[in-house]
Amino acid sequence: MDQPKVERMLRLMMLLAGSRNYTVNELADKLETSYRSIYRYIDTFKEAGFVIHKSGDCYHIAKESPFFKDISQLVHFTDEEAYMVNRLIDGIDDTNVIKQNLRRKLATIYSISSVADVVVKTENAGNVNALIEAIQEKKQVVLKDYASSHTGKVADRKVEPYKFTTNYISVWCYDLADGRNKLFKTERMGSVKVTEKDWTNEKDHKAEFMDIFRYSSSETEEIELRLSLRAKNLIEEEYPLSGKYITREDDTHWILKTQICSPFGAARFIAGLANDIEIIKGGKIRRYLHKYAKDLSRI
Repeated sequence: MDQPKVERMLRLMMLLAGSRNYTVNELADKLETSYRSIYRYIDTFKEAGFVIHKSGDCYHIAKESPFFKDISQLVHFTDEEAYMVNRLIDGIDDTNVIKQNLRRKLATIYSISSVADVVVKTENAGNVNALIEAIQEKKQVVLKDYASSHTGKVADRKVEPYKFTTNYISVWCYDLADGRNKLFKTERMGSVKVTEKDWTNEKDHKAEFMDIFRYSSSETEEIELRLSLRAKNLIEEEYPLSGKYITREDDTHWILKTQICSPFGAARFIAGLANDIEIIKGGKIRRYLHKYAKDLSRI
């Protein structure tokens, strides 16, 4: 069986297992295939033992199907084992690249309502699941009681979510009030309400560049830092993506050369390791640190 066909069948399985019912024509449009292929895939699922229900012109996989199981059952975990795996993944530091990879791979396979119970923190699971549904269905959502660190206010935000960051900490959205693309942190959302309104600004959806310090912008500046072994180890632990941009200079020094969107993240890291980092290139970082030092001297 060719890879595109396998991918379409997996996507169809996820759509049929979701909370919304689709007609065969709607499924064909979403998967960019013919309605005849959808019928063939459904027949294949039935032959494999899935229970397929039809409501009017719509189809879905019945929950009583012997194969309709949550993620813990699908990977053959007992309840106790699933609980322990959940705790172990959740206990890994959020900056750890292995945790990010686990979350991304699990979510790729299990892009259904149960995914957040395993791959994200419990308190964010409901919000992430709602956002996954909204992205799949291309629906607008209301971020209820969003606590913005930028404005210092808690308010509802009406947005079009379209792309998560790799570790589900944030989601790219088109802010309908401001008419701009922004990152919203899932942990700052009180709740997420999926509306019946479809996206109206898809052509304007664009995820901006995100630097290794997790700042995003359409404008960037190149920086170059000389790191001690201590600084190299710490930056790779705290910001795993930095490893892609680090090269060895000699036995005791490494060079980090990358693009940044804001001086804040890099400057704050440098400030804590002033004796271990030399700024070779980065005018904005220098200016920020000089101001930071002045502010400290007034305390």
